[in-house]
Amino acid sequence: MFLTCIKQQNWSLALLVLFPCSTLRNPPETDAAGNTRSFSIASPLFENELVFTTRMRDTAFKRSLHIVPLGTKIKIDPAMGSFTLHKDVFKPAVFLAGGIGIAPFLSILRQVDKDRLPQMLYLFYSNRRPEDTAFLDTLQTLVTTNPKFRLICTMTEMSKSEKKWKGEAALIDKQMLSRYLGILLGPIYYIAGPPAMVTAMRHTLVQAGVEKDSIRAEEFAGY
Repeated sequence: MFLTCIKQQNWSLALLVLFPCSTLRNPPETDAAGNTRSFSIASPLFENELVFTTRMRDTAFKRSLHIVPLGTKIKIDPAMGSFTLHKDVFKPAVFLAGGIGIAPFLSILRQVDKDRLPQMLYLFYSNRRPEDTAFLDTLQTLVTTNPKFRLICTMTEMSKSEKKWKGEAALIDKQMLSRYLGILLGPIYYIAGPPAMVTAMRHTLVQAGVEKDSIRAEEFAGY
């Protein structure tokens, strides 16, 4: 289950995905982890709303977030860090997403689609089942509107799914990347997902000879 939070905002930055901290004020319940979490922005720059998307889990913060009414005031701190799409449009971008790690990439992909940039973009998106895949319909639509965008989704637990799937059904690895990219050297790689996935992808790329300066990563720990 996913929850998307929206806040009206004027937004005029470059192609950045920032990570602001959001605090629930006087939540229905709390625990030792506190009432503040960091979220990446899933909305593109051309929209006048900030959209944060999170996967719901059985924690005090997530339970509170699920039941607070619309219009509840929250405190948003200044944004921290950036996930920046490189400016060289002749150098492909390869996004490696695990689960809710798709959020920052959705922002970038929608903005690139609107701006009609000529840059080649590849998204490898790993989930357990189609039922667990956030924004799948939106991403499949982007494939039809942006001829420079390639979407490679993979489902790793199809035995537990009630839906049919004709795409990839294994963990993202060097062999899968090579089938779609050919030579792995050249693109800039962006990784976002659970810590174990980020570590594995970084190791795979480094072992394949990709320079560390060509790898950018953000970990999405569950909380």
